[in-house]
Amino acid sequence: VQLQASGGGLMQTGGSLRLSCAASGFDLRGYAMGWFRQAPGKEREGVSCISRSDDTTYHAESVEGRFTISRDIASNTVYLQMNSLKPEDTAVYYCAAGTVVASLMPGAYEYWGQGTLVTVSS
Repeated sequence: VQLQASGGGLMQTGGSLRLSCAASGFDLRGYAMGWFRQAPGKEREGVSCISRSDDTTYHAESVEGRFTISRDIASNTVYLQMNSLKPEDTAVYYCAAGTVVASLMPGAYEYWGQGTLVTVSS
């Protein structure tokens, strides 16, 4: 199982970025997929996830209405569309896969990709 996250970068407040997480070695349809982030000096927190059983999505309150998670089965890739970015969104973003049905708790996920850094300037 491998997860490869990409798409991070430097963006101004109000801008948009799309993160990608390419999965290999397993079928996305059998796993819940989540995006998490960790800012300097803070704990890792759940941002968005998509259910293992259907396409139901869940978002942290801090990103509700701004971030959207989606998955493309054909390419075995999960995306995080981030709009209206704020400086407080600055963090290393991680994608993860888990056999849980759906969760925003990092501990619920078994497989993790490397992080991609998102920096939002004010």
